[in-house]
Amino acid sequence: MKVITAPTKIILDKNQSVFLAGSIEVGVAERWQDKVIKELSEEDVTLLNPRRASWDASWKQEVDNPVFKEQVNWELEALEKSDMITMYFDKKTKSPITLLELGLFARSRKLIVCCPDGFWRKGNVDVVCERYGIQQVNSLKELINEVKRKLK
Repeated sequence: MKVITAPTKIILDKNQSVFLAGSIEVGVAERWQDKVIKELSEEDVTLLNPRRASWDASWKQEVDNPVFKEQVNWELEALEKSDMITMYFDKKTKSPITLLELGLFARSRKLIVCCPDGFWRKGNVDVVCERYGIQQVNSLKELINEVKRKLK
């Protein structure tokens, strides 16, 4: 397994690649990406993890901020280049960027979505997934197991 974390240059090899899209709200969202990385550590896969170790919540989220723009562009490039996109909505969060990414990649045929009961916009997520034939699972464990299955 190889992990590429934002903002490291994305260079993919022969392994399948999986983008870890989902809730990141610092201090609110569980660190679910760490669980996925641990569970997939024995797989021949490249994980694209947008959770940036050096993120500073005080950065202005504006196009003129080069660090912010670098992060957003890294995420878009990783989403586009990945073979598979896992998407996890933590029910304690709002996850507006994940909702945006769901809309952007709904037609990509690369998504596996986990949106547990209790997420504030679960109905919207369910309708989009149904409309575009996006696979849904009910838990983070199921999401991990489905990624393992698809990697075989």
